[in-house]
Amino acid sequence: MVGTAHRSAGVEGVEGGVGLTALLVAAARAIETHRDDSLARDVFAEHFVLAAPASAGWPVRIQQVPDGDADPLWGRFARYFGLRTRVLDDFLLRSVQAGGARQVVLLGAGLDTRAFRLDWPSGCVIFEIDREGVLAFKHQVLGGLSATPKAARVPIPIDLRADWVTALTDAGFDKAAPSVWLAEGLLFYLPGAAERYLIDTVDLLSTGGSALAFEVKLEKDLLAYRDSPLYTSTKHQIGIDLLNLFDSEPRPDSAGGLAAKGWSTSVHTPFDFTRQHGRGPLPERNDALAGNRWVFANKPRP
Repeated sequence: MVGTAHRSAGVEGVEGGVGLTALLVAAARAIETHRDDSLARDVFAEHFVLAAPASAGWPVRIQQVPDGDADPLWGRFARYFGLRTRVLDDFLLRSVQAGGARQVVLLGAGLDTRAFRLDWPSGCVIFEIDREGVLAFKHQVLGGLSATPKAARVPIPIDLRADWVTALTDAGFDKAAPSVWLAEGLLFYLPGAAERYLIDTVDLLSTGGSALAFEVKLEKDLLAYRDSPLYTSTKHQIGIDLLNLFDSEPRPDSAGGLAAKGWSTSVHTPFDFTRQHGRGPLPERNDALAGNRWVFANKPRP
């Protein structure tokens, strides 16, 4: 285990709103890391949690949770994030190894540390796009740990509502070469028009042999799950009202849109992977995860 990072004062990027959810996911990854049956390991995750005053008191091990796995937030929801991490880790590594792509773009990268913890093939470049404050907090914590990336890493401090395409290409992204894209825990915070623009832009920037994974919600009425255990426990225990952060507009059919553009797509529930790995959440009544879908898409070569 790497040493403990110093408590950071420059945490504006992760102290409120969607930025705070990055700390929630980091705490979940920390808990997953310390499980005996861990699906994914991120030794950096707990240091983000401990470095931010808003999350310094959160658990980073399931043994610190009084109800253990029976706790809806730090048990079931955290296990969901652990499963998601593993599935998307596998997707990224499979895509670069099998498809030959050497540039990976993390859209809304948050506190993602895949550049540091995954074993990338030689020549890979990881582009991390997120707001300046989020990346600054991540740099400060990882710098305090003397963390070294396992691939070339290019942080791009820009809001996705700004001209991130120019920033990405100026940073060295080559749209003539295959690429792998990831939008993890991002799209349901965006208005429908912004999601359509992002997906269309990824298509325009992707040549044959590229791949994309993203997460969507299919519910027509998010408020129908207002009193679900996941949402109520997240709000009451750590003060994050996810339903107030999610965009309430009807969601576009991004998977269908990609298929219409010639991509091959597959859509899965998280529960598909729970059954595959033998660990993770299963359906329950009044389930806030019922509408979650993980979409995987590949753009065929000419």
